[in-house]
This record gives sequence, C-alpha cells and structure tokens, in this order.
Amino acid sequence: MSSEFDHAAALANCARGEHDALHQLYVHEGARLLGVVIRIVKDRGMAEDIVHDACLNIWQRADSFDPTKGSARTWIFSVARHLALNAIRYRDREVTFDSHDPAELDLDEHFQHTSVADEAFDWQTGQRMDSCLEALEPERRNCVLHAYVDGLSHAEIAAHTGAPLGTVKAWIKRSLLRLRECMA
Repeated sequence: MSSEFDHAAALANCARGEHDALHQLYVHEGARLLGVVIRIVKDRGMAEDIVHDACLNIWQRADSFDPTKGSARTWIFSVARHLALNAIRYRDREVTFDSHDPAELDLDEHFQHTSVADEAFDWQTGQRMDSCLEALEPERRNCVLHAYVDGLSHAEIAAHTGAPLGTVKAWIKRSLLRLRECMA
C-alpha cells in the first residue's frame, strides 16, 4: 500500500455523520476485527454479530475518541475487544432451566449484568493500555500490534518489518514485560 489509512480522520468523519467513513473503516479493518473477535469468542457467527455491534458503537461513539489518549486504530480494536469480552462474560453466565414453572425463574439470582462501574473500569483499562502502548518505541509497538491485533506470527512480522526473527521475538517479549509493568 502506498499510503497509510488514516483511522483518526475516518473517526472524525464518522463523528460528523459521514456514512462513507464507517464503510471505509469496515473495508479497511473489518477482516482484522473479525479475526481478533473470533480468537476471543471462538464462534464465527457470534464474532460476526460482535463486529457488527462494534461498528455501530464506533459510529455512535466516534466523537468520544480522544487522540491524546491513544491511536484511533487501537481505540477501534478496543471497542470490538471489549464487546467480545463482554459477550464471553454473558455467555458464561447463561443458565438453562429444566422447569417451565415461571416461579422458579428468579432472574435476579441467576443473571448479573455488568455495572456502569465495570464498564468505566474496562474503558479506563483500555485507555491505560493505549498510553502504555504509546510509550513503546514505534517498531516494538508495531510488532506487538501485528502479533496481537493482526494475528501475525513472529515469522510473518519479521518478513513484514524486515527485522531478523530473533529480534522480533525479543522485541515482543520485552515489550510485553514493559506493558505488564506499565499496567500494574
């Protein structure tokens, strides 16, 4: 590709109500978003629904993106990742009932929904992760993003970046340690 896709500009255009901007975001990142979500939820149909919901959230919340807190691309992927993680939480809480007696269905006891405080914690954690990623050297940050967002292997990252395989492995390992320290 001769020019990089401008995620921040696309989000700004979404915030202004330009439908084509969301379409361009989806064309550019849809397959990668789906790949990330499938790895989290392990179900393609569910992942497709989550990516659809993520696109709606991105569209509706594009004006809340703050470029001083992280990159637009990271923000986009964090929206999809949080929806996928929430879907897993809700799926793991599903309860099946053997009885059809409505009196036995005490929903308050069986279903617990994520509170506003939990959602705020998830958002703050994502913002902290953005800051920690931004603190990494660009080539190391890109290696981490290629591995964990794009799903590339170490060998694929080495081929993509032109860096030796051992260097890529060391960069990712050290970067993950720095991210863990930063997030603590």
